[in-house]
Amino acid sequence: MNFFRGVIGGQAAGPQPSGSETIQKLCDRVASSTLLEDRRDAVRALKSLSKKYRMEVGTQAMDHLINILQTDRSDSEILGYALDTLYNIICNDEEEEQDESEDAVTPLPVSGKHKNMSIPDENAQKQADDLGAQFTDTFIQDPEHITLLLTLLEEFDFHVRWPAVKLLTALLKNQGVQVQGIILVSPMGVSRLMDLLADSREVIRNDGLLLLQQLTKGNAAIQKIVAFENAFERLLDIITEEGSSDGGIVVEDCLLLLLNLLKNNSSNQNFFKEGSYIQRMKPWFEVGDDNSGWSAQKVTNLHLMLQLVRVMVSPVNSPGATSSCQKSMYQCGLLQQLCTILMATGVPADILTETINTVSEVIRGSQVNQDYFASVNAPSNPPRPAIVVLLMSMVNERQPFVLRCAVLYCFQCFLYKNQKGQGEIVATLLPSTIDANSISAGQLLCGGLFSADSLSNWCAAVALAHALQDNLTQKEQLLRVQLATSLGKPPVSLLQQCTNILSQGSKVQTRVGLLMLLCTWISSCPIAVTHFLHNQENVPFLTAQISENLGEDERLVQGLCALLLGICIYYNDNSLENYTKEKLKQLIEKRIGKENFVEKLGFITKHELYSRAAQKPQPVFPSPEQMLFDHEFTKLVKELEGVITKAVHKSSEEDKKEEEVKKTLEQHDNIVTQYKELIREQDAQIQELKEQVSSMTSQHEQMQTTITQQLSQIQQHKDQYNILKLKLGKDNQSQSNSQGDGSQVNGLQTEELSQLREEVEELRKQHTLLQTQLSDKDTLINTLKSAESQTGGSDNTELLQELEALRGQVQAQAAEISQLKTERQDLLRRAEAGSSDSAPSNSSDATQLAELESRLAAQSSETERLKEEEKKLSQSRAELEQQLASATSTVAILQAEKTKLQTEVQESKKEQDDLLMLLADQDQKIHSLKQKLKDLGETVEDEDDLDARDQTDEDDEDEDEDED
Repeated sequence: MNFFRGVIGGQAAGPQPSGSETIQKLCDRVASSTLLEDRRDAVRALKSLSKKYRMEVGTQAMDHLINILQTDRSDSEILGYALDTLYNIICNDEEEEQDESEDAVTPLPVSGKHKNMSIPDENAQKQADDLGAQFTDTFIQDPEHITLLLTLLEEFDFHVRWPAVKLLTALLKNQGVQVQGIILVSPMGVSRLMDLLADSREVIRNDGLLLLQQLTKGNAAIQKIVAFENAFERLLDIITEEGSSDGGIVVEDCLLLLLNLLKNNSSNQNFFKEGSYIQRMKPWFEVGDDNSGWSAQKVTNLHLMLQLVRVMVSPVNSPGATSSCQKSMYQCGLLQQLCTILMATGVPADILTETINTVSEVIRGSQVNQDYFASVNAPSNPPRPAIVVLLMSMVNERQPFVLRCAVLYCFQCFLYKNQKGQGEIVATLLPSTIDANSISAGQLLCGGLFSADSLSNWCAAVALAHALQDNLTQKEQLLRVQLATSLGKPPVSLLQQCTNILSQGSKVQTRVGLLMLLCTWISSCPIAVTHFLHNQENVPFLTAQISENLGEDERLVQGLCALLLGICIYYNDNSLENYTKEKLKQLIEKRIGKENFVEKLGFITKHELYSRAAQKPQPVFPSPEQMLFDHEFTKLVKELEGVITKAVHKSSEEDKKEEEVKKTLEQHDNIVTQYKELIREQDAQIQELKEQVSSMTSQHEQMQTTITQQLSQIQQHKDQYNILKLKLGKDNQSQSNSQGDGSQVNGLQTEELSQLREEVEELRKQHTLLQTQLSDKDTLINTLKSAESQTGGSDNTELLQELEALRGQVQAQAAEISQLKTERQDLLRRAEAGSSDSAPSNSSDATQLAELESRLAAQSSETERLKEEEKKLSQSRAELEQQLASATSTVAILQAEKTKLQTEVQESKKEQDDLLMLLADQDQKIHSLKQKLKDLGETVEDEDDLDARDQTDEDDEDEDEDED
């Protein structure tokens, strides 16, 4: 113990050992001591020396410390000392050493966030970082060491669990990928770390947040496991408990962890949305009327919350997921809450900027959200639309640069795939809708377009270009806009004013903005191209700009001028005689040169800022001077560069051939369209017949139900008849046994005959009803025949089969009636035999029986008639089947013709391509042969003479064909 007092306590007499020697002795004591108290004191001494002698303790004591963690699991104190020592030698953060006594309890810090102290010597810090990485590599060489730490996390003792959390965090900071891989394959590894969030001791929970932040960095698999371990629910609960945006640094840690889990992880984003966690974000953005005095922590928290919203609706996400999140944010009121912050007063500038960017991406491409944003008004007197207020900030040069970029992004997102919004913006520029008493979006854009501030010029030009993006109607409408330049002078069009400013030689940023606007405006709009070319000064200006040899800064302007002139060629409808496609190409060849023109056109995509703008829609620039390209414009350049180059190099003959090919293809397309219309009409007729068949089928089912009910009634009558027959047989037997009871038997027989009459009368009614139903069925069959003769007949075979089955049922009923007739005749014979000797007054009954027989005979004849009707039905069915086969063959023929035409179109296209290639080869050969003849001194005829001769030959051939 004296040795430990010398190390830990005061100084002993005599020469003192060096630090390395002391550490070696302590390591020997840890390895060789049998008493737990001695080992504990030695480990505690190593801990006290681990910061000052980091290298020595790390190289000599690491194996002994790991062995302590494995063997002395029963003593939490020595485990804590060992973990703290390992943390000190692995961690690269310089921290203020806490004073600890042997028996004192370590005071708990308020937060687990570790603050780095500034180190003046960068080389020393680099050496420390390398040392920490080296010791981390040594520690994780055996993956079981990480598994051992995960096991120690299950210990509830504070002196074990907290150092274990800090040590794992330090290991992840130094070698994150390797440690992540070990934890990922460790059974229940991530689940044990998630349990830290449920610890009631805040310091462990807070350091657990820091551990999970390091664990989830750049590892999608771990991010998914953490998310499905109910991380979203726990983190949102902690944020609420800590006060949301008014909370402290713990809220910041939770938000950083949420960003790690959701950013670029579509699975977690979908889980977050499906779990209704978006709705729980709304209370974060509830701000009061008094927004003065925001703390720095609140600004940081709210900034991270806005970033979290943007992660869910980022343009880089899949369109379906983004649209679904945008819909949820509108339905839960989150978008409305963000717009409230947008229009509130006293909000810090950076929060306002981030809120504008967030609202931009929430409404981007969502028609419902864009319509709502258009209805938001600023709390001013009189109220103004939020769009107008934002545009006022964009064209105000006194506003911060990042704020103006955010407003431009918001305006672009509002118009993205929003033709309704584009029409509303352009309408504010038209003469019929201008209100002199209020400021409109169009007036602000025009003011910014022609102001003295080049950044305002660029922003206004790009904003106006987005109002025309992919909208031919608004491009044509904007041609109507007239501007008053000065008193006493006639108004000029907006298109002309843009070209006037362009020719005045303003700043590069202004000219780039105007050229992007003009390119967007006239692309895909031949009418706008005609208006642009109608000004006689525009084409000479463009050719002069392109042909000059200017400095590096002017190359981009030259490239954009080449693009604008190329658009005038590609979308030219040849309505102006002086500026047709061919004449413009000749002008380029004479004044500029085709190769030079294509080279200047390529300056756009070779510019260093072009690729940066093409990466994402949000305009992010380090300085206003670098704000040159718009994201949507880069798409337009990529689309047009190739076709313009091809159009410039293409000859007039190729243009004519291409037009002929297009006409031929259009003719084939028209033929195919006609057949498609015919097939649609036939499909409509077939659908109508199917509906008729369906209606008749339902009627048939109703009739089938009625017949089933009637069959049931007939069966009941048969049962009653059998009962009566049995009774009558018993009565006849009693008459033969006793003559004295003759009057009683005669009375009974009279009663039975009365019942038989009633039975016959009821059967007659049923027969009449069946005859009526049969007549209705005949009418239905005739109607079906007429419908089949008008429409070609289709899909009625099934109905005819059902009618045939119905006819079979009617025949079965006729057979049953015949059977009833036979049975009644037998019954009447027995009755007459039994009553012939007893009552001469029964002659009237015999008459009634004869009448019954005659009626039954009539029913039999009616049954015969029904059989004849059945034969007629069979013949009708055969006719219907023949008509159905004819209609089916007609449809098949039409389908075959359609397929044949499509094949011919494809073959024609292929043949035309081959012919073009052959003609090109032939022209090249003719040219080379002519050149050889000229070199040999031979006289070669001109192309005009050859064309005239060819034309004469063609006329002669046409005359010969006419004579034939």
